[in-house]
Amino acid sequence: MTDNTTRLDHVVLWVRDPLASADFYKKAVGMEPVRLTDFAAGSAPFPSVRLNDETILDLMPLSTAERMKMVPGAAESSGHPVNHVCLAMPGDDFQTLRDRLEEQSVPVSDISHDSFGARGMARRSFYFRDPDGNIFEARHYD
Repeated sequence: MTDNTTRLDHVVLWVRDPLASADFYKKAVGMEPVRLTDFAAGSAPFPSVRLNDETILDLMPLSTAERMKMVPGAAESSGHPVNHVCLAMPGDDFQTLRDRLEEQSVPVSDISHDSFGARGMARRSFYFRDPDGNIFEARHYD
């Protein structure tokens, strides 16, 4: 494997209702909200949810797409041009996530086996959607 110090810092997701999305990611996926109070108070342009110590998902209001001049083509990207985002985790966390999603009545796909990813062949994986239609894969390698 390549020894590279580059890390994924954040992924920005277009969402219709950032507060509802943050609630989904907290309750169904187990991520902690970041800047939620600041966003609700109008002092932050969007909230985020923490994936781990190094990575967050920004929950960008879809209503801001037309005004985002710093990102060329932002309005055109406000559909779903990304196929899916994959979350790799230990096996116990994989099952905990699946159970939590099912408890929240979030539809999940069947479990797949031996799919290729950044660390080789993943033992198991499944897919789910957030309330805005963004698709996530959960997988574990161990």
